[in-house]
Amino acid sequence: MKQLLNFPEEISSWSDNADFCNTQPSQILTLSCYEDRITQLHVTGNIWFPHLLQDFSAVSLFSNLASFPDLKVLSLVSLGLKGPLPPEIGKLSSLEILNVSSNYFDGSIPREISSLKNLQTLILDYNRFTGQVPDWIGSFQALTVLSLKNNSFSGQLPNSLTNLGSLRTLVISANNLSGQVPVLHNLTNLQVVDFEDNNLGPEFPSLPTKLISLVLRKNKFYSAISDGLSSCYQLQKLDISLNELVGPFLPSLLSLPSLAYLDIAGNKFTGKLSQNISCNTDLVFVNLSENRLTGELPDCLQPDSKSRVVLYGGNCLSRRYQQQHPYSFCHNEALAVRISPQKQQEKRPYGKAVLASSMVGGIGGGMALLGLAFLVFKRKFDKQQGNEMPHTSLMVDKVSPAYTLKMLKNARYISETMKLGALGIAPYRTFVWEELKEATYNFNESNLIGEETHGQVYKGWLTDGTLSYTHQLELISKLRHSHLVSAIGHCFECHKDDSTVSRIFLIFEYVPNGTLRKFVSEGHSGRKFTWTQRITAAIEVARGIQFLHTGMVPGAYSNHLKITDVLLDHDLHVKISKCNLPLLAENRRLDDGGVSSHGSKENCGSMLRYEEKNDVYDFGVILLEIIVGRMIVSENDVGISKDILLVSLSADDKARRSIVDPAVHKECSDDSLETVIELCVRCLSDELSERPSVEDVIWNLQFAAQVQDPRHQDCNSNTGSPIQGI
Repeated sequence: MKQLLNFPEEISSWSDNADFCNTQPSQILTLSCYEDRITQLHVTGNIWFPHLLQDFSAVSLFSNLASFPDLKVLSLVSLGLKGPLPPEIGKLSSLEILNVSSNYFDGSIPREISSLKNLQTLILDYNRFTGQVPDWIGSFQALTVLSLKNNSFSGQLPNSLTNLGSLRTLVISANNLSGQVPVLHNLTNLQVVDFEDNNLGPEFPSLPTKLISLVLRKNKFYSAISDGLSSCYQLQKLDISLNELVGPFLPSLLSLPSLAYLDIAGNKFTGKLSQNISCNTDLVFVNLSENRLTGELPDCLQPDSKSRVVLYGGNCLSRRYQQQHPYSFCHNEALAVRISPQKQQEKRPYGKAVLASSMVGGIGGGMALLGLAFLVFKRKFDKQQGNEMPHTSLMVDKVSPAYTLKMLKNARYISETMKLGALGIAPYRTFVWEELKEATYNFNESNLIGEETHGQVYKGWLTDGTLSYTHQLELISKLRHSHLVSAIGHCFECHKDDSTVSRIFLIFEYVPNGTLRKFVSEGHSGRKFTWTQRITAAIEVARGIQFLHTGMVPGAYSNHLKITDVLLDHDLHVKISKCNLPLLAENRRLDDGGVSSHGSKENCGSMLRYEEKNDVYDFGVILLEIIVGRMIVSENDVGISKDILLVSLSADDKARRSIVDPAVHKECSDDSLETVIELCVRCLSDELSERPSVEDVIWNLQFAAQVQDPRHQDCNSNTGSPIQGI
């Protein structure tokens, strides 16, 4: 063992005469004995250990372990072990607990594990296991914990899971599992279920009633939820967000006697809420966002409680609540599912109607009908007879007819999607050329903000008093979200001779308060953001990235965001000012079959996952600067600061606080700080698979906001309450 682990310092004193059973535990190794026989072995790696030799053999390691006939607990965590899990594991016949998490084991689970009849806990988290969860997994009559999260298991869950009568914890999150969940109703001891981030569905699973935690987030459940959830009186956490669940929301969930965390966001729940609905007093986090709920927020969820986080945007609640859709949005959504494909085809918008009513589809369709290419231009000035006369230098990108047709087909969907999250932004409309000339004083140089790759940026005042600027960029009028610098209109300049379009002007909202960097690392008027404000800003950045990925067709990935691309509006809320719209790039186009012009659907999906994780890394760099409070301007800065964060996770709370911006290190709670640091390190991982999804980022930041001690929140913050900010 000593030789295989490359002689770590902690066991350098071992010899044939060592009294192993009385060895003091170290950070990397712990031994336990019973009657002078080794019964437990825990080996845990860190950034210094182990440095395995190139010829290291996991088979040799497990062959040596087999010489411990009384070994009941084996934990080999974060050791960098690679390859298939050796079948020699089956020789540890006394084994009751096996934990080989955070390694690089791949392939299928070896069948030899099924011979471990005494096994009570099996943890294979954060590896690279593939294939199906084997049917023989149901043969462990004593198994109480089964955790397989963050692997690449696929296919359906075996029905043999229903035989695990002693099972208390079942965690299979972050895999590629699909299909219907086996009936688990008879597993009466089951308390923790975590199926997050798979493709399970469509029917809501049948579950026992003694659950303490249920997480079904980010799957493909399309049905109504089970009424049995209202009988889960021990349930403390319920997260069924980011599915397509339908039917009425059950208000009784709010009053479950043990519930502390409820997240139903991103579904299609309907129903009318009322002020007299009661809530459990222990409820600290409620997320009702992005559903089809109407009525009034219950009094127990009003955003005036400092001890309860409540999110409710994206519904159709009464007008006194912010970020709500009009009532017709929820009503129309219910009607839309009843329209047959034939009727949808009859009502599809054509020609100039598309041009007038939808944004991206309208511009794309209108230009195609006129027989023109999309134009991106720079504006130059010549002096002629003492006047500034504009002329145009054109760069032409052509869009294929097939892609234009695809955009026209999706026009209705795109225009509806752009409404989400865009409340509070001036309504999108068509401007006339004279309005832009008047707003910018005929494009006077005094209103020139700057020049970018695709054109010049001017500031102007519209006739209704709205401050905005014109931005000559390509087709980005689809950007409509509360955390993006959003387009509020467009204008076509036409040739006088034949009325064809010569140039496109896009009008965006104006964001006055500079970049996020000024409030976290440069200081602003002698004042920096509080810890609560920083978490809120980070959540808003992540929400903006989430919309760029999933709120548009096609999504915008690999956006190369920097903290200087994150602007702050009048109320110090985040507005992302940069994105990578791929609409005009032929190599990113999908045809009507959904297949990339350069590969299969699988290749396209892999590319999007890769590009999503690029944005997660860039977010991690932004979060790093938010934490440490100093400018991060190079990869070397990132590497050094990341290593410091990593070391701090194994240090005590006082040492961890020493690396945080001194302006906030006293006010952040230990749990909140540790959560944010762990998230940042994961975002900056060199391994794409280890970086979290954007949804995971948002969840962790919301949790960090939840556990932040209310006494440390800045009540005079200009960003408003954490509820409004989130």
